[in-house]
Amino acid sequence: MNKISTQPKRRRRARLSPLLLLLFVALCASGCALTVDQEPRTTPADSVREAVSRAGNAHTDTERLAILKRLSDLPNLDLAVKRDTDRLIAAIERWTTSKRLDYFGGQIGRTRNYNFGIGKDSPLYPLTCFYRGRMLFWLTLENSGIRRNPQRRKIYLDKAVANFRIAKQAFPNNRIVRMYLGESIPTEKRYSAPPHGAPEWAIFQREGLERLTDIIVWWIDHRMQEDGQYGGGWGDDCEMWRWWRPVLVGFDDAKITAAQEKFSVALMSQGHMTGGYTSRMTDVEHTAEDSADVITPMMHLAPDDAIWRNRSLRLVELMETLWTGRNQRGQLQFKSTYFTVSRVDTNPNRACDTVYHPRAVQPALLLWQRTGDKRLGRLFSTWMDTWVDAAARAERGKPAGIIPSAIHWPDGRVGGTHPDWWDPHNHRESTLYLWPTAMTMMCNTLLLTWHMTGDEKYLRPIRSMAAIRLKYLKNPPKEPPAPGSEAWCAAKLGLLAGTLAKYKRLTGSKEFDELLARDYPMLTALEAGGRRAVLVDSLRRTAEALRVNFEGYTSEVRYTDRVLRFPTMFKPGMMFREGVADFRTPNSQLLYATVTGDPGDGGYFPLNAVRWLTPPRDIAALVTVAGDRHFAAELYHFGARKRPLGAELYLLKPGRYEMILRIGNEPPASQEVVVTGLRTRIRFELPPRKLCTLTVRRK
Repeated sequence: MNKISTQPKRRRRARLSPLLLLLFVALCASGCALTVDQEPRTTPADSVREAVSRAGNAHTDTERLAILKRLSDLPNLDLAVKRDTDRLIAAIERWTTSKRLDYFGGQIGRTRNYNFGIGKDSPLYPLTCFYRGRMLFWLTLENSGIRRNPQRRKIYLDKAVANFRIAKQAFPNNRIVRMYLGESIPTEKRYSAPPHGAPEWAIFQREGLERLTDIIVWWIDHRMQEDGQYGGGWGDDCEMWRWWRPVLVGFDDAKITAAQEKFSVALMSQGHMTGGYTSRMTDVEHTAEDSADVITPMMHLAPDDAIWRNRSLRLVELMETLWTGRNQRGQLQFKSTYFTVSRVDTNPNRACDTVYHPRAVQPALLLWQRTGDKRLGRLFSTWMDTWVDAAARAERGKPAGIIPSAIHWPDGRVGGTHPDWWDPHNHRESTLYLWPTAMTMMCNTLLLTWHMTGDEKYLRPIRSMAAIRLKYLKNPPKEPPAPGSEAWCAAKLGLLAGTLAKYKRLTGSKEFDELLARDYPMLTALEAGGRRAVLVDSLRRTAEALRVNFEGYTSEVRYTDRVLRFPTMFKPGMMFREGVADFRTPNSQLLYATVTGDPGDGGYFPLNAVRWLTPPRDIAALVTVAGDRHFAAELYHFGARKRPLGAELYLLKPGRYEMILRIGNEPPASQEVVVTGLRTRIRFELPPRKLCTLTVRRK
């Protein structure tokens, strides 16, 4: 057995070779000193501060990331600084490359903070404030529970502003920080000065269309992923076509059309959509989006494509065989607010047909409008009979003549299981189905049913609510009206104006002019001979809104259902108590109305009288008449050469028409047009930089 010695070992004395000894002596003689365990040199603090400053003032996240990576690679960088730099690099890479733009939402929503793992004593802390402020801003804009609650909203936005101010103090040249703090940042792209004599409405509409197109193209080029998504998830990405409408539906742009088709095909190919409707159970406002918001735009772009027609008809099949039934009154209605492609939720609290339900069959409603299909006509008119009856009844405190927000199944009474008729409580978010919620969808569907059947009964709820609204405006109550009362309803019925405007465009009737003058004064400006000063001012405001803060509509957006909503956060009581007057919200609905002639919502019973078969560049188009026997528009081509283009007309009834093109003061040119169906194509040529008037009138 070996013995273990407890005596310390004697160190072996190091011996130097004669050559090394001579070298050591020479070095000492020259004044050089060698030390054991010498401290490594560190990067000077000034160099770190300078790098962080350049990163913080960089114009883009990509530039910022490159600067920080160079900082991390510096030799002898302080270990704590390197650790923080690498953490921030990882965070920014996630911000710029994550397939989900809203990945931070859960943590920010719970804690009003995002843990970067970087302390306040770090030189990189102000950079974390920049990103934290953006997260707080976008979550507040997206989350209605925060945004609509003044107390909660103030907590989130005050913290966002505080973070941005820390970032601005550290990085005064950061243009994005300044934008969030209320400074308008001009868009880099400039358009050439308009030609002499171009109408003001055309100048501002053209700029609005061009800049909206720039935003759409940016999303296609920078955010569209291989699978067709844009980063907000299918349920939010599908809504983007709604603000694309002025360009997507109003014009023919090959790139934008292809992008919409790619997205629509991709979403309908997802596993949960293979049956033609989602297999994921939730409420109709959300289950319907994945089909309605991808099939409907394709029904505009490719109405003759059998694939999209059949997908629309699949929704009809589900409505006929699964989603609806005859209630105890013998009326056809949806059985629940919650349903999927294979199942209907029978929970009594959710057993409601609602004004949101047209969304479930939105593409089929458009198919009916375009084709007059009798099967669809029978189904939808029978369903609307139920709503006409419910509107007429004074029941459970609901005033007669008011469309309820819900009809309960199977008893057919107005409202849900909650005592208040206006609050069905059929969804976990109490405000989503609260009256009047999506009333426009139902009103436009009733108007469509009248238009297709000619039966005046479908106008009764619209007329009764219009009368109640006008009575209220003429003699408003001195005290706040009781919830659920007629006056309470009337105060909220301003949303009826779009439906009334559609009726006026279709018929030329003056029946609702007094109410429209109060609730929709812009309508007269859109008509032939209308008040152009009002129209010009509104188009100018939209052009100005899109002329600044381009990043607020593109690279900064974190929720794809909020792309054009950035300026709304600068109204009084939002980011700042007094608001920022220079931050205007672009009016894409106005652009859509002027280009297509549809004065109301483009999603339900769209009255887009025309689609201009040309790209939305260097052109302005103002539809002034959009009836079933007469179409008229003013056109201005900003290019330097002649422009051949076509147009597809949708509202004209069959018959013989005369098409007249007037170019300035020149003699008009005319030709005959024969309308045989619901879509008629015409072709003509626009001269450069001259105001033209196109008229198609029944002979």
